[in-house]
Amino acid sequence: MQDYSNNSYQSTLASNFIRSVYTYMFIALAISGVIAYAIGSNPATFMSLFMTAGGGVSILFWVLMFMPIVLSLVIQWGFQRLSQEVLLLLFVVYSAAMGCTLSSIFLVYDIGSIAFTFFVASGAFAGMAVLGYTTKTDLTKFGSLLYMVLIGMILAGIINMFLGNSMLDFIITIVGVFVFTGLIAYQMQQLKNVAFSSGFDDSTKNKLALIGGLQLYILFINLFLTLLRLLGGRD
Repeated sequence: MQDYSNNSYQSTLASNFIRSVYTYMFIALAISGVIAYAIGSNPATFMSLFMTAGGGVSILFWVLMFMPIVLSLVIQWGFQRLSQEVLLLLFVVYSAAMGCTLSSIFLVYDIGSIAFTFFVASGAFAGMAVLGYTTKTDLTKFGSLLYMVLIGMILAGIINMFLGNSMLDFIITIVGVFVFTGLIAYQMQQLKNVAFSSGFDDSTKNKLALIGGLQLYILFINLFLTLLRLLGGRD
């Protein structure tokens, strides 16, 4: 474990870093939420944008679905070579693309279930974030294990797309809730380590704050969608 200094100046810098992380996360949530609601609450708009004349899903929807994966890799792997302005632009595009794909949940679940699940996910996120920030236990091995389980979940999910086994789907969903809540605590501890580290210059820390906001946003969205599969009432 790192020995964190009690120096007030260092604590202020750490607080500013964490504040920036959450600012980026909330910006992403706001962009995605507004776009998702604007499109998803109007079935005619959704159909015109993302459905073909024959009733199939348009190429645009598939592009927007896979775009966030590509953008997240570009942001996290190329942040040292990219400027803060370019990273912020990619971050906004990522959030907008996610909002477009998330709009589909409004066609499947009623608005009350979506709102209720959002508040449940928010509470779980806040609790695990506080735990990850305040715990003295090193969560590194725990986080590595959770990422291994996550890979297993993804593979099982792909297999189940062909099997269509409802029990396996339920098990994957339950495991997913524990995995994503655990990863929130782990990721928060990692961000705390960065916040108190003196090994980064201001430019790098600003970029890491954006990446931290992106990582927390991704975990929150995955937790929200996983809980929605358990708690959501379908239209």
